[in-house]
Amino acid sequence: MAESRRPTRSDKILWIARLERRFHAWRERGARRRGRTPSVAAFPGYGSERWVRVLARVVIPPVGRDKGEYAGIRGWRSFAAIPVAYGQVRVMVGGETHDVVADRGGVVDVVLPATLEPGWQTLTAQVEGGQTTTLRVFIVSDGARFGVVSDIDDTVMVTAIPRPMLAAWNSFVVNEHARQPVPGMSVLLERVTREHPGAPLVYLSTGSWNVAPTLTRFLRRHLFPSGAMLLTDWGPTHDRWFRSGRAHKSTNLNRLAQEFPDIRWLLIGDDGQADDAIYTEFAGAHPGNVAAVAIRRLTPAEAVLAGGRTAVNDHSAASVPWVSGDDGAELLDRLEEAGVVRPGVG
Repeated sequence: MAESRRPTRSDKILWIARLERRFHAWRERGARRRGRTPSVAAFPGYGSERWVRVLARVVIPPVGRDKGEYAGIRGWRSFAAIPVAYGQVRVMVGGETHDVVADRGGVVDVVLPATLEPGWQTLTAQVEGGQTTTLRVFIVSDGARFGVVSDIDDTVMVTAIPRPMLAAWNSFVVNEHARQPVPGMSVLLERVTREHPGAPLVYLSTGSWNVAPTLTRFLRRHLFPSGAMLLTDWGPTHDRWFRSGRAHKSTNLNRLAQEFPDIRWLLIGDDGQADDAIYTEFAGAHPGNVAAVAIRRLTPAEAVLAGGRTAVNDHSAASVPWVSGDDGAELLDRLEEAGVVRPGVG
């Protein structure tokens, strides 16, 4: 007689993941019966002169937003959008048409061949023959040798995201008008990107794709330079209640190193999450791809609310300039002292 197996934690999480998929499928069927149609939510991507990484999501927007206005959704309404699993999307790149399929969360993250000029370029996409959506991608020149990767939460925007209740409040209720930028960070990023014309800027965050419209408006409102945005999809997987934010960041950093082997990145983060440890590991593994690391120190109050600091004390293995400061202005001063940024520019 076969011995019965006690359900494991992984079995329970897998069951929740399946339930989530069934719930969204039920919502999608109901929305379609009421005549609502899917659209493409576009996110800023990036690419080289030979390929582009297209980032988007297939969703059925909340009632009243069915006409390609997903980018205007605010607060909790962004989480009311229904993800369309395995939606078929037609992407037009430089006169070529490509048919791609979203994942089970409706997310499109694909690399397509393309021949485009360096700088910001526009693509178009549509789902089920609906309204055409414009996607923006930053094309990195073959001659680029410098780039910037920046965290968002508590690095450019004060959120104290590790606190579950405040994280929910920030994500579901508060719009970009109520969020506060970290002082001096927009000046730092603008200064660095201006000093390196054509340098790619990537905002790498553990935030959900649902809040991308809010983050985009926030960055624009507070004069942060435009950049590609790499977020993640919340929800259970086969073995976790929530996707690993640390794995998301590490995976994308390693991917950038492979895609742009000649670029050295300035990595910017804070000491309230795992940025310091992630950057330490990456710099140790890819020292030739790191120009410097800049870590924003949380205020004492922010550190308490964030559950403490996670700074790494020994960065000697990284062999790259490593600076820290309370805000963008102090980080800029430290980067000038380290010779990463030229003094007196601007």
